[in-house]
Amino acid sequence: MTSNYELNDIVEMKKQHACGTNRFKIIRMGADIRIKCENCQRSIMLPRQTFNKKIKKVLEKASSNEKENETWL
Repeated sequence: MTSNYELNDIVEMKKQHACGTNRFKIIRMGADIRIKCENCQRSIMLPRQTFNKKIKKVLEKASSNEKENETWL
């Protein structure tokens, strides 16, 4: 899948998390991408190349309000 995802999008991965869900929120983007499980709130960091292989589809795009509230650390 090409990069048609952005920060704060909800994505579906090909494999489920250990808690049984496969909905994740993108919370950091760069060379690595950090995603947070929507069910148990654990976070996982993956290299972008691995993330691109494991993503199935984007379920929800981030709202414009979330995009305005982004903070850069």
